[in-house]
Amino acid sequence: MPEKENPHRINEQITAPEVRVVGENVEQPRVMPIREALRLADELELDLIEISPKADPPVCRIADYQKFLYQQRKKAKEIKANQTKVVVKEIRFGPQTDDHDYNFKLKHAQNFLKEGAKVKAYVFFRGRSIVFKEQGEILLLRFATDLEEVAKVEMMPKLDGKKMNMMLAPKSKK
Repeated sequence: MPEKENPHRINEQITAPEVRVVGENVEQPRVMPIREALRLADELELDLIEISPKADPPVCRIADYQKFLYQQRKKAKEIKANQTKVVVKEIRFGPQTDDHDYNFKLKHAQNFLKEGAKVKAYVFFRGRSIVFKEQGEILLLRFATDLEEVAKVEMMPKLDGKKMNMMLAPKSKK
């Protein structure tokens, strides 16, 4: 079998002189010569699978190899299903954003947070508008206080070049 298709070494492919043997059929994990481990696996009509080649001595499991691969794929699929993808939505303000635009963006941010997405709010300073950085910070802090029942501040407003960023995450539903 090609190496890509077979991620573990099995039976005669294992090169270590001694291995630590584990498995459902082995009462106590124990170190034994490779020949004895192969003989034991053969008696049980199962495979000797190297599961931890970097250990000293390498750890091998006595099991049916196809069943072992199936369980590995099943575990990987389960882990992938339990992962949550973090979506970050951006909301951009100018330093002199008026109330109507502010309220419009506030409603969008509330919807994003209710959907479970994080919100990155930032004030973009263009040209000489950087002199209004206090106004930008006040705007972002007001934004955070208006959203405090649905969000928690992950990162306070911070000036980064021509942008003042703030990160909000949805509050956990308990």
